[in-house]
Amino acid sequence: MRIAVPNKGRLHDPTIEVLERAGLHIENTADRQLYADTVDPDVTVLFARAADIPEYVADGAADIGITGLDQARESGHDLVDLLDLGFGRCRLVLAAPEDGDITDPEDVAGRTVATEFPRITRDYFEEKGIDAEVVEVTGATELTPHVDMADAIVDITSTGTTLQVNRLAIVDEVLASSVRLFARPDVADDAKVQQIVTAFESVIAAEGKRYLMMNAPRERLPDVKEVLPGMGGPTVMDVADGETDHVAVHAVVDERQVFETISELKRVGASDILVTEIERLVE
Repeated sequence: MRIAVPNKGRLHDPTIEVLERAGLHIENTADRQLYADTVDPDVTVLFARAADIPEYVADGAADIGITGLDQARESGHDLVDLLDLGFGRCRLVLAAPEDGDITDPEDVAGRTVATEFPRITRDYFEEKGIDAEVVEVTGATELTPHVDMADAIVDITSTGTTLQVNRLAIVDEVLASSVRLFARPDVADDAKVQQIVTAFESVIAAEGKRYLMMNAPRERLPDVKEVLPGMGGPTVMDVADGETDHVAVHAVVDERQVFETISELKRVGASDILVTEIERLVE
């Protein structure tokens, strides 16, 4: 099983982190390497440009790939979107000079739009029934309206700051993108692919969760259960030293609720409260 992952850029480190947390530790990594083994003898990682990963998967060089939805859509290949990995979020937007007369997508009719994503842009205008000339550029897209190369642009933005700096206003959202796990249709249901999907899902499910362990008076157990906002209720066990008046309580809670939850647990008599991070959570 070969997984194609971004070899550099803003998507590389988060992708490697997900692989590591999923248990697919990459062995013998080095700069500029093209592939690497993992602790799983059946899984190899290929390093490629994010934009090339859909091609790797479609051509069979890799079985699955991790890259942005924008890159997959722009490639035009028929890939199965297996899982949203939840990072690398950005938007592909239609933008125009903030002091211009383009304030609605229909205002682009008969005009020129510059973009690094011509396929997505043409599909967007076709869906809206707008006849616009799409010009492909390979960089400095924000500059094109200011040097009379285009009337508007379609470009990637995360915060909108770059557009504002270049005096461009967002007219419409073309595509909301994030990093996804993709596969070819013929391998999407393969047992090994599904095993990897489950591993990644467990990493995503653990995001923002904490594991709470504590002792509590048996008579106060109803109050403790009332406090804990756990997944399906807490796990309750007898204390190992044989104390009959106390029980051990374990629960998974949202990280944002930990501070308040601990205060409430102490109020209802819980003690020896331990909070730990969760690497993976298989639901």
